[in-house]
Amino acid sequence: MFRRTIKSLEDSIAGYLQEAQRIEASGVAIAIGGIVLFILIRSLQGVLANSILEKRFSEWLSNKLISPGMEFKNYLLSISFALIIIVFSTIHYSFPDLVKLFADFPTHPDIRLASIDGVEGAFDYAVIKGDALFSAITYGIRSVLDSLEMLFVKTPWVVVISAIVLMTGLSAGPRAAIYSLAFLAYMGFLGFWVKAMTTLALLGTAAILSISIGIPLGIYCATRPKFYSFIRPIMDFMQTMPAFVFMIPVIAFFGTGKVSAVIITMIFGGTPVVRLTVLGLKGVPEAIREAAIAYGASKWYLLTKVDLPLAMPTILAGVNQTVMLSLAMVVVASLIGAKGLGQDVLEALQYANVG
Repeated sequence: MFRRTIKSLEDSIAGYLQEAQRIEASGVAIAIGGIVLFILIRSLQGVLANSILEKRFSEWLSNKLISPGMEFKNYLLSISFALIIIVFSTIHYSFPDLVKLFADFPTHPDIRLASIDGVEGAFDYAVIKGDALFSAITYGIRSVLDSLEMLFVKTPWVVVISAIVLMTGLSAGPRAAIYSLAFLAYMGFLGFWVKAMTTLALLGTAAILSISIGIPLGIYCATRPKFYSFIRPIMDFMQTMPAFVFMIPVIAFFGTGKVSAVIITMIFGGTPVVRLTVLGLKGVPEAIREAAIAYGASKWYLLTKVDLPLAMPTILAGVNQTVMLSLAMVVVASLIGAKGLGQDVLEALQYANVG
């Protein structure tokens, strides 16, 4: 049996080697084919672009403010960049061992070790020097979280269900109220009531803090374009990076538990309310604002009676997105000890338990 296994592995390795040799031998043909294909595509683009350029030229003749096209330096840069890509790609795929620099990125293990030491030192310094700040933040979040958790968990289930169904019916109609009643009954009959209320308190804390910070920040950014252009890349980073990336610094500063889960949820889900608040305030018609100013409206009156009411649908859309993104963090929050419904989902994933 072992001989048969070894023979199978040897045959597989030999097949891989032959395949690698075949691909290496056809490298020049692939490079030439790529160059020919590139020339054909560029020729086709040139033919199709002729009619587009003629239309653009006729528009430029009627309106001299329209840009006539790319400048000469841009043409040179484009041609140079294309030639560099073609030459380097041809050398790399046709002669893979000719230039070792193209095979792997030039680095050294000592660079990574030095970076690790520097990051660890920076975190240690921040934890020691910012202990008072982190303790204050923890105390504030814990106060809101404990209050909501006591409200949802300790309040009789009949009162909680009645309040949720009533608010749902008044805001979304009787059909949504029936759905919410069925869902709450489902959670209760299966024995998940306490965990559901704990999760609701955690996500409610994150949503309340995100909205309380996000709407004033969006109002400030709407009147400060330079500040908004400064924080917009930061919000892009917060929204595009996976939530697991933020776990490392958050756990280093606040430890594991519900407070860290709230902060990670705020980081991941707090940006839409800021963006949509800015979008809503910038979308207020300027004519209406000018009319209010002409009648002597102050800045506060203009904000509270004109801008915010007209931007409210967009702001509420941002609030909705923040709440939805907070709900999406249930399982991620359970990874750092937040418990709740996410813990059961995590255990089911770990043991492939579909029940």
